[in-house]
Amino acid sequence: MYVAFDSLPEFARIWAYQGERQFTPDESKKIHQTLEQFCKGWNTHGNLMPTSFQVIDNQIVILAVDESQLGASGCSIDSSVKTLKILENQLNINLTDQGKVSFKRQGGRIHTSSALGIKSKVNNGEITSDSLVINPMIRTKKDLERIWIRANESWLNKYFPN
Repeated sequence: MYVAFDSLPEFARIWAYQGERQFTPDESKKIHQTLEQFCKGWNTHGNLMPTSFQVIDNQIVILAVDESQLGASGCSIDSSVKTLKILENQLNINLTDQGKVSFKRQGGRIHTSSALGIKSKVNNGEITSDSLVINPMIRTKKDLERIWIRANESWLNKYFPN
């Protein structure tokens, strides 16, 4: 059952999906239509769950579910990923690959890079210890208060001189 994102409790479980670029206005419209429709029917073992979504910085999709009455099952999570994969194919954008890191460049523009090549971005100065990176530890709606953290507060800290 689709509910307003703001009405979900702070402990609602979330999943963050990073696009490698900003969504166009038409893509944003398609994402909102598709995810609202999906959330209306998102269920676990036939039981509807209070669910919602939010798009952050026009590039990051957040899916959320209130598991206080009913936890999301593996099958229900799989159905959400399937919906996102359909969007990926329709919009020619990568959302579900979790092996990437998003960071903000000067001016606040988001850049997304493969985690495998992230050390070179640190070495060449594209990412500094003060750069804002997406927090990979977000798991609840409350955690969204710190979706962007300084690189030296993340796992990237190992690449900076101490």
